[in-house]
Amino acid sequence: MYILGISCFYHDAAAALLKDGKLVAAAEEERFTRIKHDFSFPEKAIDFCLRNEGLCGKDLDYVVFYEKPFHKFERILMTIFQSFPRSWKVFTEAMLAWLGDKLWLKNLIKTKVGVDENKILFSEHHLSHAASAFYASPFEEAAILTVDGVGEWTTAAMGLGKNTDIKLFKEMKFPHSLGLLYSTFTAFLGFKVNNGEYKVMGMAPYGQPKYVEKIYDNLVKVASDGSFWLNMDYFSYHYSEEKTFNSKFERLFGQPRDPGLKFFTSKTRFPSYYGSKPDNYRQLCRQNEHYADVAASIQRVTEEILLKLAISLYKETGMKNLCLAGGVGLNSKANGRILMETPFNQLFIQPAAGDSGGALGAALYVYHGLLGKPRTFVLEHAYWGKEYSEREIKEFLKKNNINYEYLAKEEELTTRIVDEIMAGKVIGLFQGRFEWGPRALGNRSILADPRREEMKDIVNLKIKFREPFRPFAPVILEEEAESFFAANDFVNQFPVRYMLLVLPWKEEKADKMRAVNHLGTARLQTIREEWNPRYYQIIKKFGQATGAPVLLNTSFNLKGEPIVNSPLDAFTTFRRSGLDLLVLEKFIIKK
Repeated sequence: MYILGISCFYHDAAAALLKDGKLVAAAEEERFTRIKHDFSFPEKAIDFCLRNEGLCGKDLDYVVFYEKPFHKFERILMTIFQSFPRSWKVFTEAMLAWLGDKLWLKNLIKTKVGVDENKILFSEHHLSHAASAFYASPFEEAAILTVDGVGEWTTAAMGLGKNTDIKLFKEMKFPHSLGLLYSTFTAFLGFKVNNGEYKVMGMAPYGQPKYVEKIYDNLVKVASDGSFWLNMDYFSYHYSEEKTFNSKFERLFGQPRDPGLKFFTSKTRFPSYYGSKPDNYRQLCRQNEHYADVAASIQRVTEEILLKLAISLYKETGMKNLCLAGGVGLNSKANGRILMETPFNQLFIQPAAGDSGGALGAALYVYHGLLGKPRTFVLEHAYWGKEYSEREIKEFLKKNNINYEYLAKEEELTTRIVDEIMAGKVIGLFQGRFEWGPRALGNRSILADPRREEMKDIVNLKIKFREPFRPFAPVILEEEAESFFAANDFVNQFPVRYMLLVLPWKEEKADKMRAVNHLGTARLQTIREEWNPRYYQIIKKFGQATGAPVLLNTSFNLKGEPIVNSPLDAFTTFRRSGLDLLVLEKFIIKK
């Protein structure tokens, strides 16, 4: 039985294909179109999923969309009417968008996928989120928490999963949304909504949470069970698509940050690639410190609300396992606190926790929740995207007259990569199927020596072209993680596989890992040989040579671009950046 799940039209469009309840292919549309956070109908992702199994639309048993469009349209219309005339512009844009493809999805899916109309189903947004986590988890039963911006009406939900059943028994509704609260501060701090939230999380450790009380006193009221109410007098996201906050919000926190403002504080070094220090350096430090304090404050508030929600859910269900989903589930700092400060023993978050993961959840819900089929699948790794054979890579290299070296023996290849990293080189690693979700986890990764502090500037300046305050993540052998990180009980948790937990370094190790030490913490990834043998062996050999089975791992892309998919994407990124070496499976390309 084949079931195709689809998500699109908000952000991060994606498709996921199940065969007899097991995932066989999943991809976000942006990887194929090269449009960051592409939200359009995922034609290319669907085509990949079907081709991967040798199928066409008529071979599918069901196609399921991750939410209910008419319910969502109802919310948009009601919100527009309640805030009219301020929302007149949103009304015009909504009519143009929704009276096109968005509202007539059944016909669009029928046409684009080539499937019979009676095979098309619709899930609910937060039910899809819940299913994406619970049904992909190893738990027979678990508490479920979903938190994001907004689905149809729901912005957060609590539930319980047992075997093939999911019940969501509590919910928060729009406009009261933790995800939209965080996104409002994302916009205030000069970053793009639905794109820059992780930058706020990266900026937060450089500040002090000075404005926590100001947020609680003015913006959000939180009950003991974690339920909350937003004071909409400070927000404009319910009636404007251009701005999420208003002048009253600005009077509370000051002038919004200029997106072009270079970030540095008295806590950070002044990056060499910024040039000479400006004459008003101290003044700019204080200005940046204000914004870092704002970031630290909203991060703290978000963590505290999530902790209250999780503790309340534990009291209600008595479960020791928690499944977390929704875009807020990508907040790895909050995830670490949930494990350390709540009674839950085990936490599962699947790597595409945001809207793209709804495609997987919708398909899983049909198979288990509607059809009652038994569970036989656990999401052990994230490698579900497209792969390219050595023949395809060789044809690409020859067609474009690209010089290469081919190392047939795996031992020779991994040794060569380690030698280059130890020599201070930065490597683009391209192998196997690309990753599901926003994190590069060894198949479309940039690797470097984590011991060299200068690697922060080298990778930022020459390759990633991104903000210097953003941390780089370490990848470590799973069996070695307890030796390097203080939270020993959590290094075998599933979210650590997907770079979804921030944990503290052990003091004696932190100073030796300067390129991946973010003020004493790291958003780590653990790796096991059975998940990715080549990646594992590279890290193991580096550890044998240096005493540190750790590498700097960051996503293989340039700023503002999706992670690479094809050999062409990888080579183009290699050519346009300061990468020293490109590894395409067993082919090595130098500058």
